[in-house]
Order: sequence, then structure tokens, then C-alpha cells
Amino acid sequence: MEKLLDLDATEVAALIKSGEMTSLQATMTYIEHLKRANGRINCVTVDRYEAARQEAIHADMMQQNGETKGRLHGVPISVKDCFHVAGMPTTSGLAYRAELIEQEDAAVVKLLRQEGAIIVAKTNTPALCFCQETNNKLHGRTNNPWDLTRSAGGSSGGEGALMAVGGAAVGLGADIGGSIRFPSHYNGIVGFKSGNAQVDDTGNYPQVSIPEQHRMLGIGAMGKSVRDARLIHEILTNGKRTFVDLDAYEVVIPEKQPDIPLGADTEALLHALRDRIGADFKISRELPPRFQESALYWQELMSIDGAKHIQRLLSSNGSKKPLSEYIKEKLTGRSEIHSYLSWALLGAGMFKPSEERLSEIRAELELGDRELSEYFSARLLILPVYHEPAQKHGKQYGEIFSIRKTFKQYMPYIAYANVWGLPALTLPIGQDSAGMPIGVQLIAANGHEEALFQLGEWIEEEIYRYKRCNMYDQTHQI
Repeated sequence: MEKLLDLDATEVAALIKSGEMTSLQATMTYIEHLKRANGRINCVTVDRYEAARQEAIHADMMQQNGETKGRLHGVPISVKDCFHVAGMPTTSGLAYRAELIEQEDAAVVKLLRQEGAIIVAKTNTPALCFCQETNNKLHGRTNNPWDLTRSAGGSSGGEGALMAVGGAAVGLGADIGGSIRFPSHYNGIVGFKSGNAQVDDTGNYPQVSIPEQHRMLGIGAMGKSVRDARLIHEILTNGKRTFVDLDAYEVVIPEKQPDIPLGADTEALLHALRDRIGADFKISRELPPRFQESALYWQELMSIDGAKHIQRLLSSNGSKKPLSEYIKEKLTGRSEIHSYLSWALLGAGMFKPSEERLSEIRAELELGDRELSEYFSARLLILPVYHEPAQKHGKQYGEIFSIRKTFKQYMPYIAYANVWGLPALTLPIGQDSAGMPIGVQLIAANGHEEALFQLGEWIEEEIYRYKRCNMYDQTHQI
């Protein structure tokens, strides 16, 4: 059954529907694989293996009685540990939340379950999903399956690592600052960030209640194929596939910018991609509007109120303070709060925009929304995700959260889709000389998601597609 690990959710669903595979067979294959791989990569926070086994048996009984539930009937999936799942904690990497059992599913979980999906496990995040390296004091660090000394990204790093080894048919992540796209790029998987207010985020923790931050949040699939990304997006939005003429779009692939780092391997793959796309589509090399200021906007918007709303979640009574927890962790290593989170919260206090500055940003966002709506009416944008493939643990954190404001160099490619609330599809386009995956992100306007999916499928067909990391298989143990 190891071949199952390579299959996407669409194919697993078809095999179950046809009777060629049972839900129980699929579920137990994933469970045994995760038990084998998780000790090295540490992607699972809380499993529901026994509950999933029972649900698979029930799904098979329904199948035998001709009572299939939906498009994902009996298909085992995983979800990021930011989404509430009834009967499970949403730990968010904090010890005090480990015993808080949720009573209701998140809105997106309800929709997936209504289609017959079976949740096998929840996956690791940084504490309160507040940085791009997946590490916390409760569950520990998630490692990149391709190289355990490297980051799996964040904040959906556990989901990215799990999907890289094929630990479920498809997964679910959330993204307010690259949280789907970084792990997709680092782990060599497909990820989709929905656009502004396209997906109901009820039951996503921490709740995003500040409007300027909410516009940056997207929820979507993390998996093995573009067609799965489309399927999950259709389920989460009650959408239907429509015809799109890709020839009506211009594909924008900007040249390397002098003030933004870009590694040689990434640049070479982008050049090859530009040449190949240019043979079939209209292309341009311009920077899109509002690109240069987006990284600063992202940092300031994430620092509204000095992130006090996040600080209050550090403990059950809201009494913990970032500075004291940071010092305690650095001196003794005994804080329950990882220093990545406490330092990031201190940074949010430093970058907190004044009311006058916030009014300026709001006005610019209103103008920019109109400008970009017109610009993207017939354009698709392709950007790198990050300047290099998965980095050694801790390096990316230092680049993004440095007091030297180096986020201005390292966050522009990621921040653009968040700040402007645009849908973004990330998919692999190759590997570097060390065999580490490299991905790109395809960006469009809201309402043009199908164009992204179709261009993504063209790239899968013509250039590169998901390749599973099989080093943790029963026959390929390392």
C-alpha cells in the first residue's frame, strides 16, 4: 500500500468510490506511516488514530450500503493545529491549552467532514502561529523531511512536513504571513492561500478580529496536486469550476530586484520557468503596483495594538509578559513560552503604528485595492516564495524578526498577497543542487482562482510536479 502515499485526495476518493480500496485500508496505511515517520520529523501534535479507524469502518459500511457522503467520502486528511476539531484540543503550542477540549468543529472542518473526510491528525505550529519557524515549548520543533537539520517553515510547518512524506491524502492550512506558502516551498508541496474573506475562518485560533489583519488571512489546501487545491477551495467556498481562457491573461514574472536577495538556484529555475511560459503565453517582467511598500505595511499591520491581543493568550489568565518570559527562557530555558514568540511580541511593540500612521495605511489600502483590481483583471503574477530553499533551523527567523528591519529585504515576495488579500497558489518547480525543493507562488485577483489553478496544472504537466519524500517509508528507512 506504499503507493497510496503518493496519491492525491482526488485519486484516493476515486479508488474508495470504485471499491478498489477501502477507507480502512487507506486510513491504516497513513496511520502506520505517520507512526513511523513522526519520530524524526515531529509533525503531529494530537492524533485521532483510533477515532479515524472507527470512522473509516463506518465509511466502508456506508459505501457497501450505497450511502456515500460526499466528494471526500472515507478520505483521510490532516489539519493544522489552529483549527478547532470537536473532541480535540487546539493547543497552538501552549501547555495550558493542551487539556482544553473543543466542543465544535471550525467552519472549514465542518465542510470537509460533510464531504466525508476523516481527520487522522492535527499538525504542529509555532506558538500561537506567530512566526515562520515551527517550534514551540509544548510539542517541540518540526524538521524538514528532506533534511532534518532544516526548517519545515511555518506557521503550517507540521502540515507541510506531513504532506511532504505523504502522511495523509490532503491537508489544511492557514496563512496570514506566508504560513501556507513557506512550508509549501520548503517541503515541495502544493499549497493554496485563499483571498480576502473568501473562506469562513470561524474556529481558526487565534481568532483574527482586527479588520486590517483579517484581510490578510487565507485558508486552503496543502497537498500533492493543484486539482486537490481546487477541490478543497470549491468545498470551502461552495464554488463551482468555470471556464477560463488562459490566453486572455498576461503572465507577469518580474526580474530579480537589486534590493531583494534571490539565490542562484532559485533565480535559475525562475529564468527557465519564464522562458517556458513565454513560449506559450504573453509575459511581462514588470513589478506589480504597490510591491515595494507591501513588506512594511505587513509588518505594521501585524503590529497593530502592539499585538496585545496575542499577548493576552500567553496564559489562561493573560498575566504573562513577553519581556519577562523572553528573559526567563534565555536565562533558564524554563519558560513555557518559546523565545520565538516572546521576541516577536516585543518586536510588535516596537513596530506598533501610531493612529496617524494607521490612518495613512488604511487610506493607501483603499486606493491600492482599486488599483490592483484593475491591474489583475487580466494578469497573473508569478513570484518566488523566498530567496532560497529550506534553511537551517533558526536562520529564517533571524532574517524576518531582526531589529535591523531586514524583513524589508526578505518579506516582499510573501507580504504582497497578504497585504492585498490576494489568492496565491504555491507549487514546486524544481530542486536545488542539494535536492531541496524550490517553489513559486502564482497570484491573481479574487474571483480569478480558476486561472491560477489552470496555470498551476499547466506547470505540473509541462515543468514539474510534487515528488514525495520517501526516506521514511518502510522500505527506505534512513
